[in-house]
Parts: sequence; C-alpha cells; structure tokens
Amino acid sequence: QLQLVESGGGLVQPGGSLRLSCTTSGDALGGLSMGWFRQAPGTEREGISCISSDGSHTDYADSVKGRFTISRDDAKNLIYLQMNNLKPEDTAVYYCGDVLERTSIPPECLVTPVPGGSWGQGTRVTVSS
Repeated sequence: QLQLVESGGGLVQPGGSLRLSCTTSGDALGGLSMGWFRQAPGTEREGISCISSDGSHTDYADSVKGRFTISRDDAKNLIYLQMNNLKPEDTAVYYCGDVLERTSIPPECLVTPVPGGSWGQGTRVTVSS
C-alpha cells in the first residue's frame, strides 16, 4: 500500500489561498490516478478532485470547481491542490488517495477512492477571519 503524506494546510482568511501537497514515502505515484478528499467535523469524507494517471484528465466537485486546481509532478512524486478564494465551508482535514480510473483512451479518473486504498494522516485547513 501507498504511504501517503499530505502537507500544506494551515489557517487562512476567507478569500485566501493555500497549496496542498501529497507525496509517498514508498512507492511512486506515477501511473496512478490520484484524488483529494476532505472531511469536516461531523461529516463523511467528501471527494473533491481527481487527476488521471497521465495528467490529461481532471475532475472537480461542484463545491470547488473554478476555485481549486489539481496537478501532478511525477518526476518529484508530488500531487498538488491549489486552493484559491477559500471559504469558511472549505474548513476540513484534507487527504489524498488513489482513485479509480476508467479504462478509456485517454484515461479518465473518478473521484472515488480505490476500495481498500491508502490514506495519509491528512492536513488541516481552517478558513476563518
């Protein structure tokens, strides 16, 4: 299993920006579709974005579309989530994980975690004035 490590969270004012990073301490992320998820207190984990294994396809939840951008740098073994125009409702612990991928050409990711897949410890994002 992947040993995922998320970082980049923090406290930010509404309208501010953060960039989250995800890497592994073991296997490479290259060749995997990856996604970002978040979980606010008292809620279930929510899928918010994914990027296909070759980086050609991305998808976003409506709640973050137009504000968040997912990207990957396989040479550095990193997945990023650029978050702009943050809102208080974005407050949550953010996780990265491997996600399902359609066997299409080009491949398409799904914002659905691989059953039994790996999770890191998460990184906390708090949006508050």
